[in-house]
Amino acid sequence: MRFSTVRPLLLPVAAGLGLSLLSGLPAQAHGIADAGFSSGFSHPISGLDHLLLLVGVGGVAAFIGSSVLLFALVGAVAGAVIGSLGGDLPGAELLAALAVSATGVVILASQRSGRSPRLGLIGTVVALAIGVHALLHGQEASGTASWWLGAALGSTLVVGGSYGLLRQAHTRWTLLVASVLAVAGVVLAVA
Repeated sequence: MRFSTVRPLLLPVAAGLGLSLLSGLPAQAHGIADAGFSSGFSHPISGLDHLLLLVGVGGVAAFIGSSVLLFALVGAVAGAVIGSLGGDLPGAELLAALAVSATGVVILASQRSGRSPRLGLIGTVVALAIGVHALLHGQEASGTASWWLGAALGSTLVVGGSYGLLRQAHTRWTLLVASVLAVAGVVLAVA
């Protein structure tokens, strides 16, 4: 095998190995979600899976189009409402981790196909990914509006920031982020 064939894989593999070191850390992804605005605001960056998912959603929007963000909003609201009403999904924690991978895979598959992405399909994947996370929060939250407002604002800043940065960045940076997300979700799922 020639080095030129292997070279494009080196960075994603190195990133995956680096992320695998994080698998030994205890999960803090879904703690109690009822401590007020500041707790809600900091929540999107306090759990690795949350941060990576939101960066992934921003990346999908940057690579495919900002219309994907409407799907994310619908998924977030639907998941939160279903969870707060007692809805449950078997294996939701595992699905939440794999949702991180889904955002990376969506970007990589869209780039590889070379065709115009199907907004409906990609939007549905994003809505489901966000929806699973929101469902878990709906189950945990005590119903305080201030926590939800803080979480919504914090999430919006992370998604908006990653969207803005990746929209301006060279495509290879978005693809690198997508590769890291694809590996990270699997690492989080098995950790």
